[in-house]
Amino acid sequence: MKETLKNILYAGIGAAFLTKDKIEELKGDLIEKGKLSQEEGRQFVDDLMRRSEKAKDQLNLWINKQVEDRVNQLNLATKDEIAELRRKIEELQVALNQGDGKE
Repeated sequence: MKETLKNILYAGIGAAFLTKDKIEELKGDLIEKGKLSQEEGRQFVDDLMRRSEKAKDQLNLWINKQVEDRVNQLNLATKDEIAELRRKIEELQVALNQGDGKE
C-alpha cells in the first residue's frame, strides 16, 4: 500500500519541479497523517530528491537538444564562421590598400 502511495505521489507531483522545501513539507504531512514512519519519510525525501534531480537533468538535455535542432534548421552562421568571414574581409582590405599604394 505504501509503495502504491509513493508511486502515485511521484507521478502526481511532477517530481522534476519540486524543491527540497516542498518535499520536506510533503514528508511532514505524510508522517503527521500516519502514512509514513520517520525512516520511511527520510527514504521518501531522498528518493524523491534523486528522482527530481534526474528528471531535471533529463529535461535540460531534452531542451538543449530541441534548441540546438531548431537553431540548426534556421541555418544561421556560427561564431566560427563569422570570425572566418571577418578575417577574410580584413585580408581583402589589406590587399586593396596595398594595391592602391596605401598601407
